[in-house]
Amino acid sequence: MSCIYILWIRQLTRYIRSRSRIVSSLGQPVLYLVALGFGFGPIFQKAGEGSYLQFLAPGVVGMTILFTAMFNGIELLWDKQFGFLKETMVAPVPRVLIMLGRTLGGTTVAVAQGLIVVVVCTLAGFRPVNWAMVPAAVGFMVLIGFLFTALGTAIASLLSDFQGFQLVMNFLIMPIYFLSGALYPLRHAPPVLEAVARIDPLAYGVDGLRAAFLGSSHFGMLTDFGVLAFGALLFLGLGSYFFNRIQL
Repeated sequence: MSCIYILWIRQLTRYIRSRSRIVSSLGQPVLYLVALGFGFGPIFQKAGEGSYLQFLAPGVVGMTILFTAMFNGIELLWDKQFGFLKETMVAPVPRVLIMLGRTLGGTTVAVAQGLIVVVVCTLAGFRPVNWAMVPAAVGFMVLIGFLFTALGTAIASLLSDFQGFQLVMNFLIMPIYFLSGALYPLRHAPPVLEAVARIDPLAYGVDGLRAAFLGSSHFGMLTDFGVLAFGALLFLGLGSYFFNRIQL
C-alpha cells in the first residue's frame, strides 16, 4: 500500500509544481464556454432547449477530465525514457499495485482539473440545479478520471515513443469527445449517432454529470454509474495486464 501512496503523491506533486500546466489546461475549456456557450446560446434557446451554457458546462468538465486523464499516459513514456520506471518496477511489490498507484494519481490530477473548470463555469454563469447533488457529480468525475487514466496508461504501456502515443490519442480522444453528446442533446441525434454514443464511455460520464448538476439524464443515473464503474474495472484490468508485460 505504501507503493500506491508514494506514486499517488508523486503524481500530485508533479501537478502542483507545474503551474504552466494548470493555467494552459484552462485555455480550451474557456474557449468552448465563450465560443460555443455564448455563441450558440441564442440558437439553443430559440429551439426551446433552455440555456446552452447550462447544458454545455458538464460536457466541458467531462472534456477536461478526459484530456487530462488520457494524456497522463505520456508521463509513463517519460518515465520509460529517463529510467524512473525501471527504478519503480524493481521494487518488491506486485506491478498491479504500481499500476493502481499511477492510476489513482492521474485520477486525482484529472479531478482537480475538472473542479477548477467547474469554478470557471460557475463564474461564467453556470448554476447547479441542486447543490446537494454536487458530491454525486464529484463521484462521477472520479469515475471518469479513473477510467480514462487507466485506458491512457494501458495504451502507453504498449508504445515506446511519444510520437506513437500522440497519434493514437488524436484518433481516439476527439471521437470519444465529439460522439459523447457533450455538445448536443442525444435525444435529438440521429439513431446511428445515438447508437455509437451508447458504446462511448464518456457519454455516460457526461450524462451522469448532467444528471447530478441539472437533474436531467438520457440514460439514467444508475445506468451511468454502472457503466462507468464496469469500464473503470475493465480498463484497470487491461492496463494492469499490459503494464505487467512492459520490457525494460
